[in-house]
Amino acid sequence: MKYTSPLYEGKILKRYKRFLADIELKSGETITAHTPNTGSMKTCWEPGWKVIVSHHDNPKRKLKYGLELTHNGKTWIGVNTNLPNRLAYEAISKGVIKELSDYDKIRPEVKVGKSRIDLFLSKSQSDEKCYVEVKNVTLIGENNAALFPDAISERGQKHLEELIDLKKQGHRAVMLYIVQRQDVDHFRPAWSIDKRYSELVLEAQDKGVEILAYQCQMGPEEIVVTKKLPCFLEPIGAM
Repeated sequence: MKYTSPLYEGKILKRYKRFLADIELKSGETITAHTPNTGSMKTCWEPGWKVIVSHHDNPKRKLKYGLELTHNGKTWIGVNTNLPNRLAYEAISKGVIKELSDYDKIRPEVKVGKSRIDLFLSKSQSDEKCYVEVKNVTLIGENNAALFPDAISERGQKHLEELIDLKKQGHRAVMLYIVQRQDVDHFRPAWSIDKRYSELVLEAQDKGVEILAYQCQMGPEEIVVTKKLPCFLEPIGAM
């Protein structure tokens, strides 16, 4: 996925009021950027880190800049939670996610019951249906683990329950984690942050929901899903 908006490099000064960040651009100008991330952004920023912001001319936007990437000295980290669905769609379309490469139709944001599932996959020659929920993973934990979620996520819990229900109905159901940082080498649920969510990941797997994690190659102008990461779902130390 290539960015279509102009990009500018700077350094982050502070993040506040959840969706705002003050950025000093390389030009010396200080701007306030919208931060499209509802999570805690734990391990994703510190004052002085290098960042990439996008610029938008849309007159309806209150803030013309959006925070896209941060850099911790080792890797770019994708903090825009609006992008993972696009990244997943592109990766599935190009056959990168091998487990989901056998479908010829992809529809985003399909209504299921009272909510929406991120991606709906189907085949022209059969009635098989596959529902895919996508999550953005940016939290790093011990031993280079990519963790999700980075804060208690009742919404995430609900999505797992919906996938379990879809599987009970006889459909294929997939929880897909898109990992937007390159200093990790496997995925785990964040048991110490949201125990209930982590328990539901295990329950979902036990009931037939597929758990997949794919890592992105991160760059200041392009992000590409490239490889599968192993998933270890049990809490550390569990027998």
